[in-house]
Amino acid sequence: MTTQDIEMDASVAQTGRRGFLRGAGLAGIGLVGAGLASAPVRAEAEPGATRARDRRGRYVWLAGDHHLHSQYSNDAMYRIDDQAARAVAGGLDWIVITDHGNVPFATYSIAPQSADIAAARERYGENLLIFNGLEWNIPAGEHTTFMMAPGRSEAEVLQEFVDAYDARVVDARDGTPANEALAIEAIRFVQSMIDSRRLADALILPNHPSRKGIDSPAELRAWQDAAPGIVIGFEGAPGHQAAGLPAPGMARGRGLYDSGPGGHSFPGYPEESYRTWGGYDWMTATVGGLWDSLLSEGRKWWITTTSDGHQGCGDWVKNPVDPLNQTGYDNLPYNDDGDTFNTTGVYPPPIGTGRPVAEYSSFPPGAYNKTWVGATDFSHQAVMEAMRAGRMWTCFGDLIHGLDVQLRSSRYRGRGREVTLGENLSVQAGTEVELTVTIDLADRVNYAGLLPELARVDLILGRVTGPTDDPDTLYAPDTRVVKSWDTSGKTGSIELTYVVEVEHDIYLRIRGTDGKRSQPGFLGADIDPAGPAMDVPGEVNPWEDLWFYTNPIFASVR
Repeated sequence: MTTQDIEMDASVAQTGRRGFLRGAGLAGIGLVGAGLASAPVRAEAEPGATRARDRRGRYVWLAGDHHLHSQYSNDAMYRIDDQAARAVAGGLDWIVITDHGNVPFATYSIAPQSADIAAARERYGENLLIFNGLEWNIPAGEHTTFMMAPGRSEAEVLQEFVDAYDARVVDARDGTPANEALAIEAIRFVQSMIDSRRLADALILPNHPSRKGIDSPAELRAWQDAAPGIVIGFEGAPGHQAAGLPAPGMARGRGLYDSGPGGHSFPGYPEESYRTWGGYDWMTATVGGLWDSLLSEGRKWWITTTSDGHQGCGDWVKNPVDPLNQTGYDNLPYNDDGDTFNTTGVYPPPIGTGRPVAEYSSFPPGAYNKTWVGATDFSHQAVMEAMRAGRMWTCFGDLIHGLDVQLRSSRYRGRGREVTLGENLSVQAGTEVELTVTIDLADRVNYAGLLPELARVDLILGRVTGPTDDPDTLYAPDTRVVKSWDTSGKTGSIELTYVVEVEHDIYLRIRGTDGKRSQPGFLGADIDPAGPAMDVPGEVNPWEDLWFYTNPIFASVR
């Protein structure tokens, strides 16, 4: 197979495809906007000119995705170069390649995968920052992003890490005390690689944390305690959002959250935690829930969102890959007419144009999930520093175009004494502080060919009370929605303000919605009167239920 035989459509804005899909009755389920009626764009095409990026004050805001798979995963399909092209087309500035850890990957994949990443970095230059990483099977837990800053030893360290600490390689999946201890050892190994300068930097974020219920609250806390500068949060909104598209889509749970507890699941998680809520993980979506319990301890625990990109719902492919038969569709064969991954550690990419595959669970990178980071410049290290600092907000379906959040003492308004997402404002007790939220509303159609409208913005306030005595604490009873703004019908840019007197340490975070699906929050209407609704598998169109969430800003009493 030559590169000339491989075609991949990276376009997200071709009107011919939208017309084709509307004629086929598929408009509005997320397959519109993918250009299916147009000639494919070859992955070999030049990346294009460097685009202007949104700088607000001290930071340039870069959109990214830290959870993407390639042909070096046993359940994915595209070359790394293809994923890079798709990411650029989807409006992303940075991505992390996180192929699955397993024995074939450890045996065959790391060297050629690293070479492909190096080639893609060279090719895409100022258009896209590409990180090497792993979807790590953390011992006793679920899947976890492990991302590394570029450096001479990244492939070598990745090989050592997978060989010694990936649960599928060393048979450490079960939730035993020994395996839990191995996870802590692995995290400390990563810290030692940074301390010894074999790695320039690394971050760890658990993926889809509630999907199987096996990442217990105590484990999350223990992982961060082992290396607070490396374990910085979790995937607050999972990928695989296309799995929720009604037929002819997969008609499953958003994020593939449609199972229940297993033998190693934490027994304290309620039944509702195994579903997404407005597409977000229950830990994030529940006001006063597990994320808030971590924040109320004063932890720097941040959320992200990713595509979990294995393929792309609506892609035209002649021989689609479904090696694990995840969709249950008998007409999706192995992508190379036979499972060779176990003996090669790589799948050939799909070739040619065949039919648009609606039964894929992922949207292309940038099409639906975006994590925005406030970086000091366009560099790998600046992105990682921004992530560690919590200067991040997450968004579905390009619900909004831009966001700026500032907190300042009311008496110093306009004097440059403000903090933003992830930062802390230290004030004397009794000081009034003013939160200012500036939102650039959507002014263009998204990947689905729809122009989103922001209907409501909510402010959530919690009290920081310090470390908990119970590491399995699930809730933060002092956190609630304190203000909601009706933003329906507005256009352009809007500014929202809120003033609060700081008598004790607090944090504030923002979310917004298109307002199409809401219900009282899991902990009751007095805490969250109109939160995201619990997703019912097969009955929720992700494009008709869009949300954005910010990370918090803290205010502390000195």
